[in-house]
Amino acid sequence: MARTDRTDEQPTLNVKNSITDVPGIEVGHAQDDEALTGCTVILVRKGAVAGVDQRGGAPATRETDLLSPFNLVSKINAILLSGGSAFGLDAATGVMRYLEEQKLGFETGFARVPIVPAAALFDLALGRADVRPDAEMGYRASQAASADEAQVGNVGAGTGATVGKILGVQNAMKAGLGTASIDIGGGVIVGAIVAVNAFGDVISPQTGAILAGARSAQIGPLKIGVEGEFADTLHVMQTIPGRTVMKLATRANTVIGVVATNAKLTQAEAGRVAQMAQDGLARTIRPAHTMLDGDTIFALSTGSKKADVSTVGAFAAEALMQAILRGTQSAASLGGVPGLGD
Repeated sequence: MARTDRTDEQPTLNVKNSITDVPGIEVGHAQDDEALTGCTVILVRKGAVAGVDQRGGAPATRETDLLSPFNLVSKINAILLSGGSAFGLDAATGVMRYLEEQKLGFETGFARVPIVPAAALFDLALGRADVRPDAEMGYRASQAASADEAQVGNVGAGTGATVGKILGVQNAMKAGLGTASIDIGGGVIVGAIVAVNAFGDVISPQTGAILAGARSAQIGPLKIGVEGEFADTLHVMQTIPGRTVMKLATRANTVIGVVATNAKLTQAEAGRVAQMAQDGLARTIRPAHTMLDGDTIFALSTGSKKADVSTVGAFAAEALMQAILRGTQSAASLGGVPGLGD
């Protein structure tokens, strides 16, 4: 939960427990409820310094090289999180079209070029594989962007998200989109938004107990786990049946998200915050960053508040952890896959 108690003399901030608590951040969603896929746009009309950290062996990304501090462009205008695997990166074209209409982007002298890094997750195994987020959906998500509290659960990029897929999507559990924010003091806010679509299980950081993940199943002649209980992905991976199953394990994974702050960061510092934020993913997903995931986290700096970058990064990990738990707990059953949101 967001920290709202304050012991100093500063006024209490309006905390929605949403990434939109960070000044300058807007969020918009669009989805296809029949195809069970969608996209989420994190819009920054005044621009933001950005960094990225990508882990795992199966990423689907766009414009991530541009975020290196060695390259020319220092600010972005939006981040796209999308379903649809690499097909879903097409939705960024619609985001660019919307931003161009708003006369936002990098001024080249000939045209303003909106800068929209993007990452996509694989949700083609749920719903319809022949319908993916496209430019039109990205445009609609941009139109819907606002500073209101961001929706959670089966919405936007989280529409087709699932977790615990070592035994196939049919034995997985539903997850979705989550968001959270933390007031770290001094007027500095750190927020996160994430689409939870992991190969591994979502666990309690406090107890290590599985909250959502692979359910025990009969796979051909192999009975894995105890009926009515979680299979425990990490345990399955070390068994003889598990080694057989891993050869057939679905590639339908990847956790993608954004952490944001109104602290002033350089591009290199934003990259460090994105790296540290990945710790929140590792605390709540077991295993994380596998060859079957393409886990990608962006970091945005929208303001000029002074703050220690290590402190911002530490709380970015906390905010991402909370967002992952919320995105899992708020996702209702969908497409025959059970969810905790029911």
